[in-house]
Amino acid sequence: MTESGGGREAQLKHTGLRPGWTTGACATAATTAAYTALLTGDFPDPVTITLPKGQTPSFALAVESLEAASATAGIVKDAGDDPDVTHGALVRATVRVLPAGSGVVFRAGPGVGTVTRPGLPLDVGEPAINPVPRQMMRDHVALVAARHGGTGDVEITVSVDDGEEIARSTWNPRLGILGGLSVLGTTGIVVPYSCSAWIDSIRRGVDVARAAGRTHVAGCTGSTSEKTVVSVYGLPEDALLDMGDFAGAVLKYVRRHPVERLTVCGGFAKLSKLAAGHLDLHSARSQVDKGFLAELARTGGADAALVTEIAAANTGLAALRLCEAAGVPLGDLVATAARDEALGVLRGAPVAVDVICVDRAGVVVGRSGVA
Repeated sequence: MTESGGGREAQLKHTGLRPGWTTGACATAATTAAYTALLTGDFPDPVTITLPKGQTPSFALAVESLEAASATAGIVKDAGDDPDVTHGALVRATVRVLPAGSGVVFRAGPGVGTVTRPGLPLDVGEPAINPVPRQMMRDHVALVAARHGGTGDVEITVSVDDGEEIARSTWNPRLGILGGLSVLGTTGIVVPYSCSAWIDSIRRGVDVARAAGRTHVAGCTGSTSEKTVVSVYGLPEDALLDMGDFAGAVLKYVRRHPVERLTVCGGFAKLSKLAAGHLDLHSARSQVDKGFLAELARTGGADAALVTEIAAANTGLAALRLCEAAGVPLGDLVATAARDEALGVLRGAPVAVDVICVDRAGVVVGRSGVA
């Protein structure tokens, strides 16, 4: 992409900050190296993987161990310029061959948590290895198997040195993820968030879209919501703003530099924060207010018992699922409340706004009208 372009990649280039790699990418690289060694006797070092968007980073191995029935590889996570608590952590993957037909089985090793409460994208009792990293590891196991004559039936145990201690600095214990960290990442890349640099990149993104004659732009909280808004509206890349957690930065700049139409698209939980009046959606500076969600659901027809359940829910997603089961349109209610908060920040600027809420898979779970 040229420097004059728009979209997420241009915004990242404009910050001047160095991106890093997610725990999911590190676990995938370690898995790839370990399984290769198990089938060939040699560890590839560095080991190269393919990320969901096609990038092919290489990772140096910090740990190699080959035994008769298993192999372990370890990679030190580099989070780039992001102040990530897992920067420098040693991520290990131990791969053991299973009988044909077993598929890929995931285990939580030391330092990786286990899900103990509902409301997360994983079942209770599962290792806290999120869906996208799991798919990345499955895909790379299949590639290694095809290349070196394996069956692809393996057990993958992911561990993080000192992960249980590091996890105390995260929200995992409050979410019921016990025993360590989560293995995360939807793109494999850690995008560094310097507030001032990222807000400046948002402003530049608006300027680029206006200069290109775009009348409809979208502020997205991440890559999943970006894909959703493209599928819904077919917007070109230079009409997409990677706002991350900085919803207020988008709204305040668009107030001063209007476009005809602004769509805000993001995860249900994040946009419930906007609906409750928060303009910074980062977990360190705002939290999902289940009491607010319960009251919103009450206005949408939830009975007293459901209102009580929502207020006590473990996560925003759990509250949403409770309402979906009861036929209460909490997603639409949150989207509409978030749109109304956005209009308040715009203070009468000539900008039509709509909001789309998605779940972790990018499925639309709530939409507002355009106002």
